[in-house]
Amino acid sequence: MSAGAVPAALSRRLGLRDAVVIGLASMIGAGAFVSLGAAQDLAGSLAPAAVLVAAVVALCNATSTAQLAAQHPAAGGTYHYGRERLGPWWGFLAGWCFVIGKTASCAAMALVVAAYLVPEPLQRPVAALLVVVLTAVNLVGITRTAVLARVLVTVALAALVLTGVRLLAGVVAGGPTGGAGDGAGAGLWEVPGPLAGQAVGLWDGGLAAVAGAGEGGALGIVLALAQAAALMFFAFAGYARVATLGEEVVAPRRTIPRAILLALAAVGALYLVLSVILVLVGPAPGEQGWGPAPFRAALDAVGAGGVWVVVVTIGAVAAASGALLALVAGISRTVLAMARERDLPPVLAHVSERYSVPQRAEAAAGIAVVLLVLLASDVLVAIAASSFGVLLYYAVANLAALTQTGQWRLFPKGMQWLGLAGCVLLVAALPGRTIVAGLVLVAVGLAYRGLVLAARRR
Repeated sequence: MSAGAVPAALSRRLGLRDAVVIGLASMIGAGAFVSLGAAQDLAGSLAPAAVLVAAVVALCNATSTAQLAAQHPAAGGTYHYGRERLGPWWGFLAGWCFVIGKTASCAAMALVVAAYLVPEPLQRPVAALLVVVLTAVNLVGITRTAVLARVLVTVALAALVLTGVRLLAGVVAGGPTGGAGDGAGAGLWEVPGPLAGQAVGLWDGGLAAVAGAGEGGALGIVLALAQAAALMFFAFAGYARVATLGEEVVAPRRTIPRAILLALAAVGALYLVLSVILVLVGPAPGEQGWGPAPFRAALDAVGAGGVWVVVVTIGAVAAASGALLALVAGISRTVLAMARERDLPPVLAHVSERYSVPQRAEAAAGIAVVLLVLLASDVLVAIAASSFGVLLYYAVANLAALTQTGQWRLFPKGMQWLGLAGCVLLVAALPGRTIVAGLVLVAVGLAYRGLVLAARRR
């Protein structure tokens, strides 16, 4: 790559409002339209507590990310921070886990959108087409990404507020309910809905089996809560998306911490309220859980259909599309940073002179997501895989933040220690098969880097 052919750095064009919107768009979608219902299926009436646990871990991780981004405002997020604070191998581990986790997130979001729009035989082609379209938006500039994200998150928030109000009205009016938490821990994803038929029993044979053995006891309750929190963490994971765009944020030392904390606070409060509403409504009589479309099922439970189904479907599509848009942008910036350091092929380090975006990295991320959309088994598997990669990514972020001193120590070390412990515990709560598959992928990445370094020495 010729040094004079392309800009050496990305342009700083994102202010506080745009940064907050990108963070909101990255979070709102998975939590409201997928994870909240699944968390209640696992933890029953303890689902709001699971939301709080996930939010606390996310908050601790956010303080680490904000603190690191203020000192190191460059593209790549924790990949860059890990290299700077802990060393190249730690940075590579974080970057590789981010790419794994967020590619799975993108596939999940695309599949959710398609599932709400078209019947099953058409879902994968439509999901792949959506990825192509939103990747094309990202290719023509980060400000266009922020504009579209603002529109999508506005639509999603409006749909969620209207749906929440309608559900509360149904509860007050004494609409049909099944009792809060009747389906806790059983039949995950079995409620009929747009993703019906994709039940996989993902938690069977893992910690869920241990929880079942201690059903009714403290151990069973704690493990069910941990599993639900691990699933809910997927819904919070977009709070630091702006950190991966650190090279494009105006006044990063001030803007990035504020944007991360504002976005996280807003979404945390929203998720908690929505979770309480779902518990108040309770699964419909005779059903075992909410399934993959909790608000659609909840509207049915209170006797609201017709226009309300349309409203929640529009909200789900807008929210998941906004999350997908921001996720692809975040992956590409991490790929860009890794390619700059030659941890990935250097050809991916190219930045478009016209649009000031890493177009080759964007295209590579889009292709990877399309392939996963076409090959992945179902949405829940993608969510679990995403949580594995992202939790390890933030574990490295907490370790890196612990090394900061002086003017760059913006938050107490205790928050970073708590975040690190939370990440490790939530990873341990994931299904055994997800942990094994994730560790294999991590090992493959580390082996690749080792081979590249060996080849350079020769």
